[in-house]
Amino acid sequence: MRAKLDAVLQTVNQVLLGKEPQVRLALTCLLAQGHLLIEDLPGMGKTTLSHTLAKVLGLSFQRIQFTSDLLPGDILGTSVFDKDTGQFIFHPGPIFAELVLADEINRATPKSQSALLEAMEEGQVTIEGATRPLPEPFFVIATQNPVSQGGTFALPESQLDRFLMRLSLGYPGKAAEKALLLGDSRRSLLPSLPALLDHAELALLQAEVPKVRASDALIDYVLRLVDATRSQPQFAWGLSPRASLALLAAARAWAFLAGRDYVIPEDVQAVLPSVVGHRLRERADPAGHGAGSLVQWLLREVPAL
Repeated sequence: MRAKLDAVLQTVNQVLLGKEPQVRLALTCLLAQGHLLIEDLPGMGKTTLSHTLAKVLGLSFQRIQFTSDLLPGDILGTSVFDKDTGQFIFHPGPIFAELVLADEINRATPKSQSALLEAMEEGQVTIEGATRPLPEPFFVIATQNPVSQGGTFALPESQLDRFLMRLSLGYPGKAAEKALLLGDSRRSLLPSLPALLDHAELALLQAEVPKVRASDALIDYVLRLVDATRSQPQFAWGLSPRASLALLAAARAWAFLAGRDYVIPEDVQAVLPSVVGHRLRERADPAGHGAGSLVQWLLREVPAL
């Protein structure tokens, strides 16, 4: 199973060039059974990453383009009257895929955003009084453009908190971009990618992550990090218990990917920016632009031992 995980990382990195840390974080998020928010400029490979993960993990894939006229029914599905049977037949929406790419989620109205975020939280949707379970595994990758904010509806803090991680792919290095220019289109590689894991194997891996041991000293380190956000004056508000659980779950998944059955402080530090960056606000900058400096302050000032 370890060899298969390594093969997954290697295959995705062959498609998405020069993004090894981000690919590892995305797989960490999936193994921790969370959801991922990617905030980046267009053309950085967000769709390619999502589609590649779906292919190599053997997951069904749907992409939803969020626009201002998108309705909840466009996401969840709707019932249509069948004149032959005289009954309403439910037609499931794209949310019933195993990996869902919610592209430019902040361009839809809050009502449509909430339809997706409720599904993420509950693992099920209720349509016309009937509760319908979503597939397992169920992984949402949502994207946002951090620059073009005209006509958008920013996700409130309570909805941002539903995402286990937020990350940015960023520009590729020169060597990676040269290889990209000289090689085939990354999209053209997708049809030939093999499924390296089946559903049972992925479920087994996800079930193993919570078993990764975290010592009392490691838990105390997580608590010190969280307490610092609640007690230091530069933080507009502190991290919630959901955030502390997310940080520990992500650290366990990161350690698991590294081949260990125990968590070390370096695991917590590796996932900290992605897990808490979108959950923090600087008191002097409520728009959230200073979240990166807050994370760096935590890494610098809160001792691991």
